[in-house]
Amino acid sequence: MGTTGLPTDLTQGSRTQGGVGESTLRPDGVLKVTGEFAYSSDLWHEDMLWGQTLRSPVAHAEIVSIDTGEALAVPGVYAVLTYDDLPAEVRHYGLEIRDTPVLAHGKVRHHGEPVAIVAADHPETARRAAARIRVEYRELPVITDEASATAPDAVLVHEGRTDHHAAHVPHPNIVHRQPIVRGDVAEARRRADFVVEGEYVFGMQDQAFLGPESGLAVPAEDGGVDLYIATQWLHSDLRQIAPVLGLPEDKVRMTLAGVGGAFGGREDLSMQIHACLLALRTGKPVKIVYNRFESFFGHVHRHPAKLRYEHGATRDGRLTHVRARIVLDGGAYASASPAVVGNASSLGVGPYVVDAVDIEAVALYTNNPPCGAMRGFGAVQACFAYEAQMDKLADAVGMDRVEFRRLNAMSQGSVLPTGQVVDSPAPVAELLRRVEAMPLPPERQWESSEGVDVRQLPGGLSNTTHGEGVVRGIGYAVGIKNVGFSEGFDDYSTARVRMEVVGGEAVATVHTAMAEVGQGGVTVHAQIARTELGVARVTIQPADTRVGSAGSTSASRQTYVTGGAVRNACALVRERVLELGRRRFGPAHPAWTSAGLLLRGGKIVTGTGEELADLVDVLGDEVVEVEREWRHRPTEPFDRRTGQGDGHVQYSFAAHRAVVEVDTELGLVKVVELACAQDVGKALNPLSVTGQIQGGTAQGLGMAVMEEIVVDPVTAQVRNPSFTDYLIPTILDTPAIPVDLLELADDHAPYGLRGVGEAPTLSSTPAVLAAIRNATGLELNRTPVRPEHLTGT
Repeated sequence: MGTTGLPTDLTQGSRTQGGVGESTLRPDGVLKVTGEFAYSSDLWHEDMLWGQTLRSPVAHAEIVSIDTGEALAVPGVYAVLTYDDLPAEVRHYGLEIRDTPVLAHGKVRHHGEPVAIVAADHPETARRAAARIRVEYRELPVITDEASATAPDAVLVHEGRTDHHAAHVPHPNIVHRQPIVRGDVAEARRRADFVVEGEYVFGMQDQAFLGPESGLAVPAEDGGVDLYIATQWLHSDLRQIAPVLGLPEDKVRMTLAGVGGAFGGREDLSMQIHACLLALRTGKPVKIVYNRFESFFGHVHRHPAKLRYEHGATRDGRLTHVRARIVLDGGAYASASPAVVGNASSLGVGPYVVDAVDIEAVALYTNNPPCGAMRGFGAVQACFAYEAQMDKLADAVGMDRVEFRRLNAMSQGSVLPTGQVVDSPAPVAELLRRVEAMPLPPERQWESSEGVDVRQLPGGLSNTTHGEGVVRGIGYAVGIKNVGFSEGFDDYSTARVRMEVVGGEAVATVHTAMAEVGQGGVTVHAQIARTELGVARVTIQPADTRVGSAGSTSASRQTYVTGGAVRNACALVRERVLELGRRRFGPAHPAWTSAGLLLRGGKIVTGTGEELADLVDVLGDEVVEVEREWRHRPTEPFDRRTGQGDGHVQYSFAAHRAVVEVDTELGLVKVVELACAQDVGKALNPLSVTGQIQGGTAQGLGMAVMEEIVVDPVTAQVRNPSFTDYLIPTILDTPAIPVDLLELADDHAPYGLRGVGEAPTLSSTPAVLAAIRNATGLELNRTPVRPEHLTGT
């Protein structure tokens, strides 16, 4: 479908109950909290087989031989496939760089890489058969860090690179490099009265979604396949799957199954191709469900990073310059590393005005686990470092840390280090003022007339202290995150909207390919349709590839872009309905010639509220349907040498204040409160927006004090692939998260909204670290903070 501009008089207001601006409830909410919602792992088909993946036990090795004979001999096994059994010439896939083999060929490049797949009539049979596949490995030296990756004699993780980044990097083991250069840093440094430096380490975080990777592939009579899958981007999956199967895209039909969380971890393929291959080979439906152990190897993680920063300021507290080098470990395959580099570099200064900047960001190929998209990618790692620097520099200047940030805060009209002018509200100083003004939680909350409540203390129910050695700390942080896809990417979405009479009532139907991963998009789409079409009943069709792409459910873009597409399609439907009404009833009332007619409460009304006709009478037997693409303003690639360019379409801002209690003797931390102030532009659903902010805050909390995938520095093997050893915050760890919503409209966005899901993940982590530093006096340049970092043991 072609692109269309927005019609005039698009927004009708929100007088229709359940429209934009109301906290309407999620249609899937009750089913989820009662355990009745069907997730992808619940899929079932009569006579289906079960798939199982054999994965590499080592991180880097030559595959000498693979013997599948014993596995094929197991009763109940229908197929065992390796790289040599793939049906098409295309045998690799990838989001941007097609460097990931469907099954390992010649060598394995990371611990847990898929080597073979099995289909059997029972999951245990498939597991036992996979264990009988004999693979002989000849281990190779592992690349685990920048020094080993970029040494002159370094082993190349990928030989013979031909991707479009290869010619612009200084070493083949660097996926992508992006400098940001603006102003004269050397001259600015000479003018600085205070200069602070710091080196920071950011650990590898897992998305830790509760629903494991799973899906069902069903072979079709036309030689194609129907895939029911939990993913973040149906059409991106389709683009990668079809060539490997040797099928045209119209023969790979995809439908979104119930998604149990994503946070970036479902942007890359996991078991999609494997299930389809086994289904097409056996002629039977094949279901694959990862267990938790396998899930840790089945998706990408957040890039760990090493960051080196230098900040300067004058005596009156004005920033003079920022110099930084950010090294991101992308692991064995590229995934989203180029985009992560772009975010880390372009947002590496934070929401501050700095005239002189020299930043370099790179992502490495190593033999560590592949890393890619995770909530706030690139910007999260940078925020941890630059906010620690802002505290150090404020202390050096002798200013209050919050006031120092406010003094240097960007605002609308500020120029970013990329040269882009911020052309919408950027209320950084106001967010800091608001979060600082929030009431503090009372001291010594664990004490009451009934005694000590150990749940309110560090260590909790382990009863390690009754307040002895416990010190309170308070810390602040603020961050900036881009919204939507950037750097010239053609970021669009498609919506199909239909209006008709069903059961004597005007009903709207909305169909998009948006992946509902828990963010509440299906709720918002219904609200938009009610607002724009004035109807009470809205049906949301299941997401599938029968409609055009909605892009990824990532980058805080879906409400902006797919919401914009739904709004646009609704407006075009409304114009057609009004035209239908003019043809049928126009002669009966002169107001039909007015340009300000509205659809409200199931009727067509004038701007003054006079009713002209009922929608049921206007529509009759007619069905009005429109499908259109919608795009936000274009962006442009960053210059490869200077990083200059209007690379982002929108920015979001959030500020946090963390209050912690630290047991300085045992190194235990209790986060008492994580208050947040965030500009959301326009809260289409305030309850949902608040939930997004609290969820993002909780993930930042986890990164601050507990979450890290531990990779052996010698073998590059994952040490803790389970929720026993990889810890995430529970309800007992999650503090009160009061939220202050600021609504300053972005005139370029639908309804003035601003993407909200990622910004709180940025500033929550450094705020917690700042509070722990405040309590202990320690520098703490690594996240997550562990007890030994606080006790020195």
